[in-house]
Amino acid sequence: MAKLKAKQTVLGYVKQHEAKNGTPTMGGFIFLLSAIIFPLIEFSAFSAVAVSVMVGFCILGFLDDFIKIHYARNLGLKAYQKIIGQLGLSVAVGYFVYASKFIGGELIFPFGASLDIKWGIIIFVVIVYVATTNSVNLTDGLDGLAGYTSVAYFITFSLVLFFLWRDAEAAGDAEYAKQLLSLTIYCVCLLGGLLGYLVFNGYPARIMMGDTGSLALGAGVATVAVFAKIPILIAVAGIMFVFSSISVIVQVLFFKLTKKRVFLMAPFHHHLEMRGMHESKIVTLYFVVSMLAGAITLILARA
Repeated sequence: MAKLKAKQTVLGYVKQHEAKNGTPTMGGFIFLLSAIIFPLIEFSAFSAVAVSVMVGFCILGFLDDFIKIHYARNLGLKAYQKIIGQLGLSVAVGYFVYASKFIGGELIFPFGASLDIKWGIIIFVVIVYVATTNSVNLTDGLDGLAGYTSVAYFITFSLVLFFLWRDAEAAGDAEYAKQLLSLTIYCVCLLGGLLGYLVFNGYPARIMMGDTGSLALGAGVATVAVFAKIPILIAVAGIMFVFSSISVIVQVLFFKLTKKRVFLMAPFHHHLEMRGMHESKIVTLYFVVSMLAGAITLILARA
């Protein structure tokens, strides 16, 4: 990335980040490659679509990063351009989900509850993908933060999907079991790719994932939950992604109403940074909370 002059220009809102100017970006390609090869291990409809949607969001993020690099400023695609891209990709996934005999309009909740929202699943999937990709993007603000938070998430869902696959096998549903197995392998491949990427992205980062990585990663986060019919558990396993978005929403709304701020800076990880907490400690905090949330997710998924 350095040879391609794909270097990040960082806004100066946080003084500690001035040293990050010029750090190679678009490092998301590292873990994306691990996801692309996984259909060779276990091909299925789930694996083909999972990779396709991840590549689609990666391309959207790449365009955003390319514009930032080309104009040497931290402003890429305009907001409406990015949201149009996200909506288009999300609608395509929503249609696949609705048309799939393995998913349809069914949503599964803890304690054996389920709900069939029929064609409404398309709208629901769009909301999940747009919200999740933007939440992961917002979390990608410190060295290793989005990466380690995602590692905790994919550890959790690798286990959740493994148990779902085993249940399908025990029930004699070989066709559905094949889909779940491919999704489990997808999770594990992404996990491995992320761990390799974090060797270079941990503090102090030698490479950043950029929107190329964060949007693709957000798509992966959404896909494993949506295809398993348990997107509600994103709010638990991905609690720190959700909190990043909530902190921004609260900050903006509160400021518009009162002209005052709840946080020194949003998302919340920047608030902690402004309070003097070191990047590595913030990342550790997010990882630990995410692992604890993952344990709760496992309990709920098996309830």
